[in-house]
Amino acid sequence: MKSYRDKRHFSRTGEPRGDAAPAEGAAGFVVQIHDASTLHFDFRLEVEGVLKSWSVPKGPSPDPREKRLAMPTEDHPLEYREFEGVVPSGEYGAGAVIVWDEGTYEPLSPDFADALRRGHATFRLDGTKLRGGYALTRFRGGGAGSDGREAWLLVKENDARAAREGRTPDPQRARSALSGRTLKQVAAEAG
Repeated sequence: MKSYRDKRHFSRTGEPRGDAAPAEGAAGFVVQIHDASTLHFDFRLEVEGVLKSWSVPKGPSPDPREKRLAMPTEDHPLEYREFEGVVPSGEYGAGAVIVWDEGTYEPLSPDFADALRRGHATFRLDGTKLRGGYALTRFRGGGAGSDGREAWLLVKENDARAAREGRTPDPQRARSALSGRTLKQVAAEAG
């Protein structure tokens, strides 16, 4: 969480500081659309009291044939699951953010946190839009002697939910699972 906090000025941004304790119950996930320097999706899984996070440029796909690049970012606080708003200009990650999908997930890999550290974890999402099995697999970096730049793939499992939910939406037209607003509406409301 230090990396997250070091990049933000909480007197200027409405992003959560991350002071809350983890909630009881099923682990949560969130997929946010973030119109920062590049428009992308942020995929976040609750693991060990934080949101493990990946930037997914094209967003998660319901089609098992589409492997989506997922670049790790800093851990985020659990409260970020509900963050929707605008990160002010001049701040790290400046731009509008909406919650495109959210829900719970079931880890399928034994010792899920360790599976992620090893570079391959499977899980089942139960969100408002994404459902069924997915896998995250590291294909570059993370090992001894690596340059530290990790790259992962996010892939849908070929299950009953595969490719039946439609394609990843146009991020500019997508609506929030929490508020029903678009990125443009969130930005306009922030002034």
